[in-house]
Amino acid sequence: MASIAVLGTLDSKGEEHGFVAEQLRALGHTPLLIDVGTHDQPTVAPDITRTEVAAAGGIDLPALMAREDRGECVTAMSESIPVLLKQLADSGRIAGVISLGGGGGTAICTAAMRALPIGFPKLMVSTLASGNTAHYVESSDIVMMPSIVDVAGLNRISRTIFTRAAGAISGMVSVEIAESADQRPLVVASMFGNTTDCIGMATEMLNEAGYEVLVFHATGIGGKTMETLIRSGMVAGVLDVTTTEWADELVGGTLSAGPTRLDAAAEMAVPAVIAPGCLDMANFGGRETVPGQFDGRTFYIHNPQVTLMRTTPAECAQLGKILAEKANTYTAPVSIMIPRKAISVISIEGQPFYDTDADSALFAAIHKHAAVPVQDFECSINDFEFAKACVETLLAHMANC
Repeated sequence: MASIAVLGTLDSKGEEHGFVAEQLRALGHTPLLIDVGTHDQPTVAPDITRTEVAAAGGIDLPALMAREDRGECVTAMSESIPVLLKQLADSGRIAGVISLGGGGGTAICTAAMRALPIGFPKLMVSTLASGNTAHYVESSDIVMMPSIVDVAGLNRISRTIFTRAAGAISGMVSVEIAESADQRPLVVASMFGNTTDCIGMATEMLNEAGYEVLVFHATGIGGKTMETLIRSGMVAGVLDVTTTEWADELVGGTLSAGPTRLDAAAEMAVPAVIAPGCLDMANFGGRETVPGQFDGRTFYIHNPQVTLMRTTPAECAQLGKILAEKANTYTAPVSIMIPRKAISVISIEGQPFYDTDADSALFAAIHKHAAVPVQDFECSINDFEFAKACVETLLAHMANC
C-alpha cells in the first residue's frame, strides 16, 4: 500500500498526528511522520526530523530556535517544508499527505501542499477550515476539513474527525486515476456569468477544431488557477475574454487575482486573445459590505451575497492602459478584441451598467497604449460574431507558433 506523509508540529500536536498515523497503518498504509515543530521536543518519534526539514531550505535550525521568535520559525518552516515535501513526492516516496493544525500548523503545512502538483492527494484538517481559506489553498487542490474542536488532544469528537480524515486520505491515494485518452491540445478560457454565452459558443468551435477547452471562473482564485496551469507548460492557447479580475484589483473588490494576472501567457510565450470582458464591474459582498467611500456609485445587486459596482470612466481608462501594457509584454502572437456594444450582459444599452463614457474611455486607452493588434467589433461580447472572431484569431495565432 501507499506511503502517506503525516505532516505537522509534533511538539504541540504529536499525539494527534500519531493517532492519524495509527489509523493509516490500520488501513494498510505506511505513514511517514514529518516534524515541522520548532518549540519543544516532539512527543512522538518522527521519521523525518525538523532538522532535516530545515536543512532542505538551507535553514540553521539551532540558531533559528535560539531566537525564540515564533513568527520567524513559522516562516522558516513554511519555506523549507515545500522543498522537502516536493522532493519526497517527485521521488515516489509518498503518495499523499495529511496534516492537522491550528493557525501556525495550517500556514506551514498548506505551504508545503501547494508545492505539490494538482491531483496529488492533500488533506488539511484545520481549525480555520470553515473560514476564508483562499490564502491557504490558493490555486491548488488542497482539501480543507474543519477540525470542529481545536487540535488539542484526543476526545470523542477529535477521534471521530481524525479517523474520518485518515479514511479520506486513504481513499484518495487508493483510487487509481485512469490516464486520459484525450490528447488534444489544451486551450484555457476565462468566463463570468456575464460572458457565459461567448465562452460557450467559443468552446464548441474550439472543440470542433480539435482542442480541449478548460474554462476558469474569473473569481480571483479562478484567474490565479488559470495562470498556474499556463505556467505548467500544458497550454497551447489562451482565450482570456473575461479580464474582470483586474477591475477588482484596481478598485479593491473581492475578486482580485492579484497584480500578476495576465502575466503567465507572456512568461510562457503562449498565443492569446484578450478581451475587456466584464471590466464594467467590480465585485463586493452583500450591499452592506461595500465600503462607504463608494457611496453614490452605480450598483447592481446580483444576489444577496454579491453586489456589482460600475467602474467609472477614470477607472476604465486605467484598466484599458493596464490591459494594453500587459499584452505588450507577450512574445507569442496576441490580439486584443473589443466588443464595442457591450462588454457584459448588463452593459448593453438599456441595462444597469450601460455607460458610453466609461466604455469609450476603456476602448480609447486600449488603442492608445497597445503595441499589439487591436480589433474592434460593432457587437456585444456574447454575440456569435464576436465569439467566432475570437476563436478564428486564436486558431490563427496557434497555427503560427
